[in-house]
Amino acid sequence: MSFEDVRRDWVRLGERDPLWAVYVAADKRGGRWDPEQFLATGRAAVAESVRWLTALGAGPPWGRVLDFGCGAGRLSQALSAHADEVVGVDIAPPMLAVARGLNPPANCTFVLNETSDLARFADGGFDLVYSELVLQHLPPAVIESYLREFVRVLAPDGVALLQCTTRPLWTFKGVVWRLVPGPLVRLAQRWLLRYPAPMRMTRFARVPEVVSAAGGTVLATREVDDSATHWRSTRYVIRGSSRS
Repeated sequence: MSFEDVRRDWVRLGERDPLWAVYVAADKRGGRWDPEQFLATGRAAVAESVRWLTALGAGPPWGRVLDFGCGAGRLSQALSAHADEVVGVDIAPPMLAVARGLNPPANCTFVLNETSDLARFADGGFDLVYSELVLQHLPPAVIESYLREFVRVLAPDGVALLQCTTRPLWTFKGVVWRLVPGPLVRLAQRWLLRYPAPMRMTRFARVPEVVSAAGGTVLATREVDDSATHWRSTRYVIRGSSRS
């Protein structure tokens, strides 16, 4: 799996069924998501995160927020209520077109980034980096690259809230993820399940090591068993490197 493979697949998903690809629900395939209900799931997710970050002393209001892997802007719009500016970044132009078409608030902007780094953004430019249901689809080396970049672009007092899948659950689909080779899973997604493009899943548990090597610190973690994806995820709150 390469970064270009992932980019190509998400361009296709963005062209064919963008809202379902961003937030998978069995009864929403084929353009069945109501846009307002879709955006409401983002508000609920961000509200939970705000409660957690506030309890850690890292809550809003924020100045500038990066929504990494923003897709159709589901979380960007929700984050905009807690920030001066939200920058949504994604690798798929069709996703960004949908995000711009869902009437985002004026403080939301959407940016195309087709590289495995965030070189277009300066050091220390964001008070919050937020990423949910994104890193899980990337190759491990690309995840590591982005983790280093998140630490770099965080302001001295900024934090990142990130999610990575760590292992499949002991459900039927989880066992398939455990035992069936990835190429066969992707083949089944395309030809049996009729996905517009495969959705790859990556086990990644090295967040603390990579963040520490980049100069950051993991402040808190939470494990979440997601019955929709059949994976266990870990959510991390990360403090960026200290700067004078």
